[in-house]
Amino acid sequence: MTALYFAVAFLFVAVMALALAFFVLARQIGVLFERIAPMGALMNDSGPKVGDLTPAFTLNSLTGGAVHIGRDKEKAMLVFFLSPTCPVCKKLLPILRSVKASEKDWLDVVLASDGEEEKHQRFIQHVGLQEFPYVLSTELGLGYRVSRLPFAVLMDKQGVIRSKGLINSREQLESLFNAMEMGVGSVQSFLEQHS
Repeated sequence: MTALYFAVAFLFVAVMALALAFFVLARQIGVLFERIAPMGALMNDSGPKVGDLTPAFTLNSLTGGAVHIGRDKEKAMLVFFLSPTCPVCKKLLPILRSVKASEKDWLDVVLASDGEEEKHQRFIQHVGLQEFPYVLSTELGLGYRVSRLPFAVLMDKQGVIRSKGLINSREQLESLFNAMEMGVGSVQSFLEQHS
């Protein structure tokens, strides 16, 4: 009987030690993910390629007016695809406001989504997105082959796609601008060319 108590106590201590090791390792993995974050926006290979002329769209904005996406613009354009139910999209909205204000001389920022207009109108009012052109178009998302959100496409004044990708942080959004400045599709492709 004593051996049984000893075995149960030993197994209890072993399980507690394993549980402690699990939580310590889980925390360490979290720290590593913070330190080694992805360097740039994750670019997918579907849809129009970097360097291609963007499909032209003329869409009505939910915040008023028409939005012309495509060729021969006065400014470059960032089309940011989002959803009212996407928590990462909501986290990036203050960053987009900052980009819109600081880069207004050369860049227009357009928010794009699809779905029910009423749901998006409530989202615009609730989050305060009246300063952005906000378009609803399934065709726009299909044209760029947007499969996951948040996704952004950066095009120059002539409507040529300069960079695009999945955006989860300020750094990934800034990587689109860096890629455009360097004349490459993404920061990763620049590093591959120069390594």
